[in-house]
Amino acid sequence: MTAKPEDDTPPEHRTGAQPGIPSPWNRPQKRRTQPALSREQIVTEAFALLDAEGIDALSMRKLGARLNAGATSLYTHVANKDELLALVVDHVFGELPLARAEGAEDPKVWRAAVVECTEGMRAAIMRHPWMVSVIGDVGMVYLGPNWMRLSEALLAVMEAAGFELAEANDMMSAAMGYTIGTACVEAAWLSALARSGQGEQEFMNQLLPAVIEATKSHPRLHRLYTTQVPEEIEAGRDSSFLRGLNVILDGIEARRSRA
Repeated sequence: MTAKPEDDTPPEHRTGAQPGIPSPWNRPQKRRTQPALSREQIVTEAFALLDAEGIDALSMRKLGARLNAGATSLYTHVANKDELLALVVDHVFGELPLARAEGAEDPKVWRAAVVECTEGMRAAIMRHPWMVSVIGDVGMVYLGPNWMRLSEALLAVMEAAGFELAEANDMMSAAMGYTIGTACVEAAWLSALARSGQGEQEFMNQLLPAVIEATKSHPRLHRLYTTQVPEEIEAGRDSSFLRGLNVILDGIEARRSRA
C-alpha cells in the first residue's frame, strides 16, 4: 500500500486540533478571503491532481499553486489535509448510482441491486487507486453525504427484501466490506504493476511456472494453480469477485428464508 504523503498542514489545522468537530460537512464555513475560490473548486482540483499524479503528489502548497492561491487561503474552506481527502473521497462516492428498492421483495431484484452497487464501488476504487491509501485511514469519510445516500438506499433495498433494519445493516456491512477490501487489494496490485512497467497478463504468465513449482508439496494449492488459473487474468479477477459476492448473497438469502 502506498504511504500517505507527508502532511504539510500547519499544526493548528491538523486533525484533533479542533475538538468537537467530527466532520467537514457540519463545520461552519469561514468567511472567504478569496471570493472566487470555493470549496467545490478545491475538491475538484484535488480530485484531478490525485487522479493525474497519485497520493504522493498531494500537498496543500501544490494544490494552492494549481488554483493560483496560497496554501493558507485553502484553510478558509478545509481545516486540514485529512478533511480535504474525506471531501474528495465523498466526491468519488457521488459518481455511483443509488440502489433502487422497487420490487426488492423478489430475491432476483434485491440481489441485482446489491451486485450493481458493489460493482460500482469496486470500479470506482479501480478508477481512482489513490483511494487505497485513504479509504481506511480517514474515519470521517463515512460521514459524507454521498456515502450516506448510498447507505440509505442500500438499506432501503434490504428492508424491502424483508430484513429488519439491524439485519439489513449487517448485510450491507458484509457486502460493502468485502467489496472495499477486494477492490483495494486489486487497485494496489495494479498500481504496483504500473510502476514496474509490466502488464498484468505478462507478469502472471511469467510468474505462473514459479508458482506451480513452489506449490508441488502443497497438493490443493498445486491443483488450484494447475487447473483453475484463468487464461485472461482481468476477466478472472472479475469473475472471482462475483463468485465471492454471491457466496455472501447466498448466505443472506438463506438467512432471509429461515426468517
